[in-house]
Amino acid sequence: MPHSFPSLYKADLLRAIESIDLAKVTEAIDILKRARDEKRHIFVCGNGGSASTASHFACDMVKGASFGRESRFRIMALTDSLPTITAYSNDVGYDCVFAEQLKNFAQPGDVVIAISGSGNSPNVLRAIEYAGSIGCRTIALTGRDGGKLGPLAQLNLQASNPHMGRIEDVHMIVMHMICYYFMDAEKPAAVGA
Repeated sequence: MPHSFPSLYKADLLRAIESIDLAKVTEAIDILKRARDEKRHIFVCGNGGSASTASHFACDMVKGASFGRESRFRIMALTDSLPTITAYSNDVGYDCVFAEQLKNFAQPGDVVIAISGSGNSPNVLRAIEYAGSIGCRTIALTGRDGGKLGPLAQLNLQASNPHMGRIEDVHMIVMHMICYYFMDAEKPAAVGA
């Protein structure tokens, strides 16, 4: 019956949410707080739905977690420059679209966040490998068994679920946990206070 599908999806999603390792989310918050305080850059990337999550996260951190604050996030989604991505894809290869951008911008001590439901996207793997090779702090958001990406990152936030939709749902929830920590738990000082 079609009407039972939403309830099944909801029940499976709630189980997926329960699997979130909150200690690792807290660790990610600490890494990003340190990056902000040290004026480090943060880069985020992914493909497809994960590209949208990367862009959404960068937007939330640039505006929601920074507006009206003395200390602001220096974050960019490597997914957002379509001309750059298509130029590298056409002229060099899709595997390098994120790593090559990091070669322009990333410095040791910066943070690179890679999102991949499968954990096996070659361009995301190349980005994390490059980031690690120059001394960036690396965070992965993966699904299923973490794929190849999980073990490459210093911190792996894994949605251990086989369903891509629920993996992507959990990734967005984790990103909101992080963003809204900075928006809600770290309130900016009141004007005139």
